[in-house]
Amino acid sequence: WKPSPAATYSNYLVHKVLLEAGLPPSVIQFVPGDPEVVVKEALDSRDFASLHFTGSTSVFRQLWKQIGDGVGEGRYRNYPRIVGETGGKNFHLVHKSADITNAVQQSVRSGFEYQGQKCSALSRVYVSASVWPEFQEKFLKEVASIKVGPSEQWENFMGPVIGKPGFDKIVGYIEKAKQEGGEILCGGSADDSKGFFVQPTVILTKDPKSITMREEIFGPVVTVYVYQDEDLDKTLELINSTTDYALTGAIFAQDRAALIKTSNALRNAAGNMYYNEKCTGAVVGQQPFGGSRGSGTNDKAGSISLFWRFVSARSIKEGFVGLDNFGYPSNLV
Repeated sequence: WKPSPAATYSNYLVHKVLLEAGLPPSVIQFVPGDPEVVVKEALDSRDFASLHFTGSTSVFRQLWKQIGDGVGEGRYRNYPRIVGETGGKNFHLVHKSADITNAVQQSVRSGFEYQGQKCSALSRVYVSASVWPEFQEKFLKEVASIKVGPSEQWENFMGPVIGKPGFDKIVGYIEKAKQEGGEILCGGSADDSKGFFVQPTVILTKDPKSITMREEIFGPVVTVYVYQDEDLDKTLELINSTTDYALTGAIFAQDRAALIKTSNALRNAAGNMYYNEKCTGAVVGQQPFGGSRGSGTNDKAGSISLFWRFVSARSIKEGFVGLDNFGYPSNLV
């Protein structure tokens, strides 16, 4: 278990809890340290057997290449099993038949809880033009009411982002959105004088393929694109093709036929699809989690399918009646 440098202590506490709960020592070895050093030791070993990675798409691709090189060289005893969960550019589609109040509340929670620092967090919203005025009014009102401050003060819905690199990245994306012509409807400001705080930000774009509709930000930034009601099919294609990710998505519609049609059209756009529910918050053991494309290997954490990726199955056959002749019946013809 090689924790992220930015979350070493919290990971250590979880490991300590596991040991206190009875997990035998060394079943899970906690190995904090320099990523390159730890990874090199693992990937150089002939006994390297598997990788379960959570992180960025770019790093996962580098690791996959290194493992592939090792396989090509005949370095490993087995073909290593590789599982990855690598982020998303998650969406909400608000159909003209949607319950707008529900769509608004679900969008606020999924876009800004944990400061948007979740691989499943909402990042892009597609709203039907006929319901946009109502959605806009309610959405901006709710976002403006979000309290931002120290995490130990329970009244705050949002705390600081994880650190300086993340802060700079988020602020940089907001600036890029402005440069591309995006309109800041709410938020857009940030303060790193004490902690790294970014205000919940809503951007309205006229370009459905603008940078904040394509690339993962990992922060409290939601970009909205308003589509004409008659352009639903075109919008579904946009959702499906705009990014390399396919982790989570949600459809808000009371029209059941439209809901199913939309879901079928977005079959490969999200590994976890939600109907009239926010695109984040999968419950372990109830909603197996994972996505494909640039979002990972979609091995569905929280389900038995992930377990099977890390065991080597063996089939055993036992005979109880001996063979007294090696020939087959067809040989007697």
